[in-house]
Amino acid sequence: NYGNIKSYDIADGTGVREAVRIWLQAPLKGRFNAPTWDFNYGKPFTRETQDKLLELLAPSYIEGFSLLGGEPFEPENQPVLAELLEEIRRTFPDKSIWCYSGYLFDKDMVPGGKIYTPFTDRMLSCIDVLVDGEFIQELKNLSLQFRGSSNQRILHLKDGKLIKEGL
Repeated sequence: NYGNIKSYDIADGTGVREAVRIWLQAPLKGRFNAPTWDFNYGKPFTRETQDKLLELLAPSYIEGFSLLGGEPFEPENQPVLAELLEEIRRTFPDKSIWCYSGYLFDKDMVPGGKIYTPFTDRMLSCIDVLVDGEFIQELKNLSLQFRGSSNQRILHLKDGKLIKEGL
């Protein structure tokens, strides 16, 4: 399920981003956006939903797409999101894809990691910028760009591999 699709956003990635937020469901307490902790919250993600996202991404002034949670890398979300991200990458190869996850790239998203599935690498290969690490209220810092707490990292990826950390 997804909770919301938001258009015309400038907070969750560089430039103007259309169809920027899919509030995905994940039962992970302490994460951003409490309603998404319930997998029964929201609307079913369908082919029509995916087609609408692609339509919203089409204008040339839209720089890219951002995927937020709940938790995109929750194993239950990965099969559908791998397909969605691959379709966005095929359709709009020049648009950037950002993803926010409470899981860690180099710990949880590797073979044998907490949430690694056959779909994890497919998702990572489509993502240009991954903001990883759980939001921690005690480390909240409003001066940080594109992240909420100082433990979170901004990771630049190419073909699913880390190429640079930071902005």
